[in-house]
Amino acid sequence: MSTPTDDDAAFRAAIRQLFARQPNRMVPDLDRIRALADLLGHPEQAYPAIHVTGTNVKTTTAGMVSALLGSLGLSAGTYTSPHLQDVRERIRVAGEPVDRGAMASGLAYLEPFVERVDREHPDPVTFFEVLTAAAFVHFADAPVDVAVVEVGMGGRWDATNIIDGQVAVLTDISLDHGELGTRLEAVADEKSGIIKPDATVVSAAQPDEAMSVVEAAARAAGGRLVVAGRDFGIMDRTAGVGGQQLQLRGVTGDVGDIFLPLHGLHQAANAAYALVAVEAFLGFAGGIDPDVIREGFAAVRSPGRLEVVRFEGEAPVILDGAHNPAGMRSLAIAMANEFAFRHRVVVLGILGDKDIEAMVAELQPVADHVVVTQPPTERAAPADQLEKVVLASGMSVETAPTVEEALERARGVASNLDAVVVTGSLYTVGAARDALGLEPA
Repeated sequence: MSTPTDDDAAFRAAIRQLFARQPNRMVPDLDRIRALADLLGHPEQAYPAIHVTGTNVKTTTAGMVSALLGSLGLSAGTYTSPHLQDVRERIRVAGEPVDRGAMASGLAYLEPFVERVDREHPDPVTFFEVLTAAAFVHFADAPVDVAVVEVGMGGRWDATNIIDGQVAVLTDISLDHGELGTRLEAVADEKSGIIKPDATVVSAAQPDEAMSVVEAAARAAGGRLVVAGRDFGIMDRTAGVGGQQLQLRGVTGDVGDIFLPLHGLHQAANAAYALVAVEAFLGFAGGIDPDVIREGFAAVRSPGRLEVVRFEGEAPVILDGAHNPAGMRSLAIAMANEFAFRHRVVVLGILGDKDIEAMVAELQPVADHVVVTQPPTERAAPADQLEKVVLASGMSVETAPTVEEALERARGVASNLDAVVVTGSLYTVGAARDALGLEPA
């Protein structure tokens, strides 16, 4: 048994203080994070940056970009959110999360600066703003060659938007957080707010009403816009054991025989965005060695995103943090087309501010039985609310008070020919990884 150290105690104290700045909220201005960056000497200006936004798949896309940069010999700092099990997952250098000692000392270093900004502003510095500042300082201290930064929510008013991203990546844009608007045009406008002057914009093929906003924003910034399906994309894709084989069309050339150890058509699309984001970062100056590209993609891992965990003699567990209708649709398509399970027993826990009816409707064609539960957050929808929606959809359902118990029940009724699918929220997936004894990613 390991003995707690002073570093452990310092880490726990720092994390308690950090989490005391929750609940998460989005205050629509950049006043506090700008003031904090001023006091810190602008660490976010110490390195070039690639900025990633969208409604879904941001974390995976950022991870792919970082993996490709690593295969090129560049040290990438990666900032993503949320985390599954350990807040240190959010801040990585060369793929490795910040260690406990560095996290504790980094937060301690920030404390007097944060307290000063608290005193000088009507709203206190938020949990996410503190973490963002911690990431930017850590990357400057490392130092990294490039930062790959995922937006927390939206774009224009997100704390990460103080960086000057020379490449802006916009994955799929759909409705999700009500704070960002109830029309696609409004959501696209918020997300297009990350586009900086002269930036290269790498975009998914958006719905028309969103695409027109993205095009206008890129034009106003004097940047170059490249769009999936028009300028780059997936040329060929074959699903297989442990992932998929891809041929991608980049802006500077095509590359085949790529093994991506992730499942789903949406992950292939993410790979295309990532490839072109790195091409853009390099200035579209010639092509990238195909072997370097293959090496980068082969190293990609994305826990909690169609992650398959296998147990000898038992049903595999598929962990997917789909948390809105578009994400649930991608999960359902992958389950129908890429896995040959007899039955699928679903553990479902969703946050209360989501479109629960639409998410359940997307799940209904591929779920044979559902165990509803509440993920460990105050934002969780009550299990009895989920139960009513699932019953109304015509699926069989039972209720469990915790994710751990829901997982136990689901695994109890699934044979080794079936699959247990844990979904609805990254909070649900994180709790399931804990229950399965999986180490933080």
